[in-house]
Amino acid sequence: MLIIFKSKVAGDIIMFEENAKAVLDALGRDVEKGIILADEAEAAIAKLQAEIERRKVIEANEKAERDAQDKERAEREARARESGDVEELEKILQEKERRKERPEPVSFAARVYPLMDMLKRAHKKKKDIVWGV
Repeated sequence: MLIIFKSKVAGDIIMFEENAKAVLDALGRDVEKGIILADEAEAAIAKLQAEIERRKVIEANEKAERDAQDKERAEREARARESGDVEELEKILQEKERRKERPEPVSFAARVYPLMDMLKRAHKKKKDIVWGV
């Protein structure tokens, strides 16, 4: 399901429900439908900025874990090549291919950026933001 944020200050912003839910949960809002009044925009911006900072730490830890797994896999691959362990090498190469097939996750900050811009414009121009209506 798609969630469409609307305001008179910017074009519509469309998000998948799961991504919109993460944003709206940070704001304490319902994903089905709602409104952020112009007077509430500044507080919403502050809440999202705090959530961005919190998520940056989590995302950095997740990236460090992926990097450590990649390093460990590279070391296992080197040992398998040195020892001539074809079975282990094949297994490692399959793991590498599966890892390549999974794209890097999009950060929370990148996902929320368009809505943050809309919130800033809405606050400045004293306009509301609505969704699900």
